Amino acid sequence: MQVYCILGDERVIRSKSPVIFSTVMKRLGIQGAYVPFKVAPSLISQALQSIKILNIAGVNITIPFKEQVIPYIDILSEGANIIGAINTIVCNGDILKGYNTNAIGFMDALNDAGIDVEGKSALVFGTGGAARAIVFILNWLRTTLIYVAGRNKDKALQMVDCFGGEALTLDDIADQSISVDIVVNTTSVSSPDESLKMNTLLNKLNIKDCEVIVDLNYGRTENIWEDLAGRNGARFMDGLSTLAFQCRRTLALWTGIQAPPEEFLKAIDENL
Repeated sequence: MQVYCILGDERVIRSKSPVIFSTVMKRLGIQGAYVPFKVAPSLISQALQSIKILNIAGVNITIPFKEQVIPYIDILSEGANIIGAINTIVCNGDILKGYNTNAIGFMDALNDAGIDVEGKSALVFGTGGAARAIVFILNWLRTTLIYVAGRNKDKALQMVDCFGGEALTLDDIADQSISVDIVVNTTSVSSPDESLKMNTLLNKLNIKDCEVIVDLNYGRTENIWEDLAGRNGARFMDGLSTLAFQCRRTLALWTGIQAPPEEFLKAIDENL
């Protein structure tokens, strides 16, 4: 039996990845176990070393470690190297190879939903590893203009220096009306009680002509991004479809098995 895991901080306990992967692996007859590991940020290097020692077959990386683990990875895929963040590790003996299935999973989810971003404009909230993946793939899909909004202007500037676009702070867009076709939330904030500042900002924000708002998070009873979509007549998508498609890509990297995306979408429906 192979063992797979997901590494994150205390928020990893909320992840649906363990139940999704466990369900799909059982259905496909894969002899494996998938478990979450909560890791203190100061111990992430030791955690990566333990992966080798314990012969873990594959690892998912979630917030806040998608960029932090890079120095401890032996090889990066071309996409992960460009993005500068990973969410998947394939373990081959003492060699850890890092991949980013966040970007291509998001692309798959857009395609599945019939959303074409070519020639359109986007506003991406966040400046972490997930944001890097989203901005990268939006550029790949020929989005014309991408705004990157974060708390830290320097981090937003670093991102647009890498991928293009325009850097904004959250204060820049407060009380503003901004015209974009798609909004993507890559921060960890989705419910009102997670950030009063973000909740207040979105309550005042007017997104003109917006077609779709995507929140990469999921499982919130109250969702401030869904409320924003409702106020602006936009379509809303949470992160579950992106999760399903990136899980499919990850399983293929770990096992070579190209499972139908419906297997993962079905697993999500069954376990919510």
